Amino acid sequence: MNKAPKRGFEVKEYENRLENVQRLMFKDEIDVILLTTQEDIEYYTGFKTQFFQSPTRPWFVLIPSKGKPTAIIPTIGETGMKDTWVEDIKTWMSPDPNDDGVTLLADSIKSMTTNYKCLGIPKGQESVLRMPQNDFEALTCNISGVQIKDCKNILREVRFVKSEAEINKIRHICRITSQGFSDLQELLTIGESERQNCRKFKQHLLSLGVDDSPYLVSGSGKGGYGSIIMGPTDKIIEEGDIFIIDTGSVFDSYYCDFDRNYAFVSATDEAKKAYDVIYKATEKGFAECHVGNTTSDVFNAMNRVMQEGGAIGSTVGRLGHGLGLQLTEWPSNTKNDNTVLKPGAVLTLEPGMMYLPGKEMVHEENIVITENGPEWLSIRAHEELPIIQ
Repeated sequence: MNKAPKRGFEVKEYENRLENVQRLMFKDEIDVILLTTQEDIEYYTGFKTQFFQSPTRPWFVLIPSKGKPTAIIPTIGETGMKDTWVEDIKTWMSPDPNDDGVTLLADSIKSMTTNYKCLGIPKGQESVLRMPQNDFEALTCNISGVQIKDCKNILREVRFVKSEAEINKIRHICRITSQGFSDLQELLTIGESERQNCRKFKQHLLSLGVDDSPYLVSGSGKGGYGSIIMGPTDKIIEEGDIFIIDTGSVFDSYYCDFDRNYAFVSATDEAKKAYDVIYKATEKGFAECHVGNTTSDVFNAMNRVMQEGGAIGSTVGRLGHGLGLQLTEWPSNTKNDNTVLKPGAVLTLEPGMMYLPGKEMVHEENIVITENGPEWLSIRAHEELPIIQ
């Protein structure tokens, strides 16, 4: 196993991120951007805590058009934020149902919106505002006269292109998880449940060095599975079953996201053919992943193979997506997305097709776009459907 990358980032990494977002803020005439989610706050500050699991307290970071970020956070997080590169830290004792940081946040926003009188908040698809609706309404009243503009495209564009340090973390978690999948054929046991087999897999991944596998789903069925998001269940794996495991495992906050398919004792000709089709679709998608091409080019290449290979439908809606601090990030590989691929973009290739009524076959790999073409981050799956005896 390769040596793990150093955890965290140098200050220069955060300075570069800030410079990139501020350049786009200037073009869009935005004075300050409000961040509320775990991923956005960690991306610009380095503040890493599991406390976002609790819905009790809101957390705010302001990105000004000039200067370093300002953190406006519950007092319980002050010590942790002081360990980051952020210097301007304002706190209040939370939870406070009468004023949970709203006044403090509003005053800070008003002091920063002196040029364009404009606050950026991500509003569009895939964005989340992590504060109570009542508090947001109170905030807008307190900053009347300040325009609120959607900044989702700015935040997306900056995070779309990963630094080499980010790519190294994703590459590392992909390699660990690839090793886990390689070992899995010796661990999977017929006569045990999906849940038991997935538990063994997660325990093995932890022993190999993943920090966690917060996303680990499976599906199985005679001759194929019908869902890729609902398991694992207590269903017992039997002879003739096709079994998929899909995992989003993490190293230092960065995700991998790919799956592997297995057959037990035997596989139908239809399942073998479907596996062959989606494997070839992945190859075609990979071949399209060059700088200047688009996510829609990638989608069309994979979709064409599946249509010619006998697909009778699909329930997924896209054939892959962005990857990084979140299991799924923008963009989506769809026929209408048309995002232009750039060096440093990390994507999943995820062709999936229904090959019989109620039977799907899905395959996923992780890649990075480079100036010289795409690079596999996950170690490629078997060319033929693995059959476990």
